[in-house]
Amino acid sequence: MTVVYLWRIRKRSLFIAMLHMALDRFFLSRIAGITFHKSIGTGTGERFTPSDADLTVWGLIAHSQNISLLDESLVIRLWRKIATLEQRIVMEPLSSHGAWAKRNPFPISQRTSADERIVAITRARIKWSKNRIFWGSVPPVTQSLHSQPGLLQAIGIGEAPIGLQGTLSIWRDSESLRAFAYKGEEHARVIRATREHNWYSEELFARFAVVEIRGSIERVNTAE
Repeated sequence: MTVVYLWRIRKRSLFIAMLHMALDRFFLSRIAGITFHKSIGTGTGERFTPSDADLTVWGLIAHSQNISLLDESLVIRLWRKIATLEQRIVMEPLSSHGAWAKRNPFPISQRTSADERIVAITRARIKWSKNRIFWGSVPPVTQSLHSQPGLLQAIGIGEAPIGLQGTLSIWRDSESLRAFAYKGEEHARVIRATREHNWYSEELFARFAVVEIRGSIERVNTAE
């Protein structure tokens, strides 16, 4: 199973969140059953520049043979101590193309969930020499994404402020995702530009069947 945790924190907890980003990988690598994990920052995903960053939402993507063991780990318990809100998405990989850190981290499993919702994760390592071209091409497709029928939620994700960028989106059903991916004019234009400019040194696109979504990171009024 693959699990995504998203945590909304107060701004005064930012330093602790930065420590998590630096140190969590050492603790996660010792948890039995985890075959892949990445700590992520988030943002609007509108331009994929540091100005998009949301310093109040952080996350973790992991593939594990034992989600319960991860749930009970020190890493997750410490995040929950500083989080005002948590969203936890458990899902089964349906398809995965490309590579993340030089491998495909999401082995395909047989779908057992009856939930029709679909999660899409894209992730790319952008060549430094191509950043400006990429930033200039992204806004139209992200605008069309957020207005797409069937989209339930979308955020930008990244392992670093620049160069390691992606999106996480949740869709009502697979047809809604296909309509955006294959019929959307702006998305098709960016795909053509990707081939023309060759701006990725590594890229991955994965689809997942939702098993369970618990909680939300929607903003609430809290003291900062």
